[in-house]
Amino acid sequence: MTAGPDAVAEAVAVVRSLIARRLTVAAAESLTGGLVCAALTSVPGASAVVRGGVVVYATELKASLAGVPEPVLAADGPVAASTAAAMASGVRTKLGADIGFATTGVAGPDAQDGHPPGTVHVAVATADGVRVRSFTGSEALPGDRAAVRAATVSAVLGLLSEL
Repeated sequence: MTAGPDAVAEAVAVVRSLIARRLTVAAAESLTGGLVCAALTSVPGASAVVRGGVVVYATELKASLAGVPEPVLAADGPVAASTAAAMASGVRTKLGADIGFATTGVAGPDAQDGHPPGTVHVAVATADGVRVRSFTGSEALPGDRAAVRAATVSAVLGLLSEL
């Protein structure tokens, strides 16, 4: 899967903005499997702002690598707004970045833990707090697996561009 023209333009704008403001970013990606980092690092100059990222598909890695507290995972599960928020905050701290972002959800084709495909939570954490955007129920992301993942990349880039 490659980023569409909109995602490429969004990634360029985000990287340029981060460079101009001398801010760094770190990623904790689950359902996107590194696609957001790939979009950002495809931009020339991204090495000045992208600290790194972790792909945390397995639930236990959300705790050990992304810093999600075990009680959050036990109470809310891996596909939850609280989990996305904790992932973004945790990776920000662990990788020493100004901004952390996270993706978690269900790309499909099958439901996971009672969540239908298209259920997605993305988060961005800064020193000022965490912003989460959730796509659930009637606002779940439409389409097949590739479409849900692509829309999630755009959602994160959108949140980053709002900072």
